[in-house]
Amino acid sequence: MNALQIKKGANKHSAYNLRPTFSDAVEQHTLAVLVDNEAGVLARVIGLFSGRGYNIDSLTVAEVDRSGHLSRITIVTRGTPQVIEQIKAQLGRIVPVHTVNDLTVEGPSVERELALIKVTSEGEKRVEALRLADIFRAKVVDSTLSSFVFELTGTPDKIDAFADLMRPIGLSEVARTGVAALRRGED
Repeated sequence: MNALQIKKGANKHSAYNLRPTFSDAVEQHTLAVLVDNEAGVLARVIGLFSGRGYNIDSLTVAEVDRSGHLSRITIVTRGTPQVIEQIKAQLGRIVPVHTVNDLTVEGPSVERELALIKVTSEGEKRVEALRLADIFRAKVVDSTLSSFVFELTGTPDKIDAFADLMRPIGLSEVARTGVAALRRGED
């Protein structure tokens, strides 16, 4: 009997583990990309996604440092772990990109989104809309005799839940900012 009887993939801690380590599970990731604030940068970043058939669930862009001419692009996307790693690597190769952070895997983060939701209804449905808005801590920012516009801040799931409850009452229009996210803690 040979003293070194190693079977391929016999132990997940083995250096000879030849089992595939990739996953087919599609995951949602939030990426924070710090870029130069100059014309065409957003188009190049978005072109990377569209050129490879990747979808963007949410996109938020704003200048974060005037003196340094830097903007932050927050992208929520879905893909297998291999696709997400590929996206991060390709983003990092674009010249005006300074940093790419995957907030989903780098530890706890805070994600918020702002939505304006217009509900058109009459009578008892208006009362129900106000009652639900109070539960979700939505503010009435405009009111007419036939409609309300609510302002709601929270996680994307909270906004989705509010919109779903308003649909049967008379949801007529929704505007969302997209996700803004930061890592929690000191950094």
